[in-house]
Amino acid sequence: MEPHDWQLTEDLDEFLTTADDFLRSRPALHTVTLTVADGLRTSGPYTYGAEPPRFGVLRDGGGPVRATLLHTPPRPVQLTPVDPAAAAALAGRLAETGHQVPGVWAERETAAAFAAAWQRRTGATAGQSERQRLYRLAALVPPERTPPGRARVADAADRELLARWYVEFAAETGGRPGQDPARWADSRLAHGGATLWETPDGTPVSLAGHLPESAGQIRVAPVYTPAALRGRGYAGAVTAEVSGRAAATGAEVLLFTDLANPVSNRLYQRLGYRPVADFATWTFAAPAG
Repeated sequence: MEPHDWQLTEDLDEFLTTADDFLRSRPALHTVTLTVADGLRTSGPYTYGAEPPRFGVLRDGGGPVRATLLHTPPRPVQLTPVDPAAAAALAGRLAETGHQVPGVWAERETAAAFAAAWQRRTGATAGQSERQRLYRLAALVPPERTPPGRARVADAADRELLARWYVEFAAETGGRPGQDPARWADSRLAHGGATLWETPDGTPVSLAGHLPESAGQIRVAPVYTPAALRGRGYAGAVTAEVSGRAAATGAEVLLFTDLANPVSNRLYQRLGYRPVADFATWTFAAPAG
């Protein structure tokens, strides 16, 4: 495996022409790459930041695509599953081109292999900053008790609330918003991708979002309830509503959880979600000097 086996580009159309069949061959494991690429295609190259995204495919000697990378700075590089040799080759390729790599997000073993290779190649320090689990809905099991109120799809009057909760959700999960909050709210409103649970007096108390269908899948994200309103069943109720609606379209329904949050992991399993794979984020810091 050589660094030049990784072919890099800033052309989204070129990337998708080459990699689309590969990505759709295992859509659950590739769900984030698929949905981010769809977002870039729909909303433009600066959807996720001020720098243009970069893409890559791994092809041994010009053969079939074996893996992909997608990078939307300043977030970590997204990498589909690879073996340690391919991870080392990618580290070499990115280092040769001077590409700035703040971190990596990938299936757990792939992320660890790339982090180790990047450390060896660059002298950077690396630390695991997040662990996630990807779940797939097997069969929806509605909550035993539903809190008072109802679910409703958010509308234009909820735009400010959606933007604010998006920022709060990002802060709670240890990061910063991946998009401009108002733009994020607008994108969700455009496809009915935000559902609120509201109390009988009409007060919104919880949010479950979902992304547009991609490769036969709908991913639920984010799920957020303000801290003062937790423990009342709102998140379970609104997540069940969104999950059931998504499943009724015939799509495969997915979601990610933070493995550091046992409450949410238990909740989603009670609703009928089953584990698919574990993912990790590693963050890099340049060597001193």
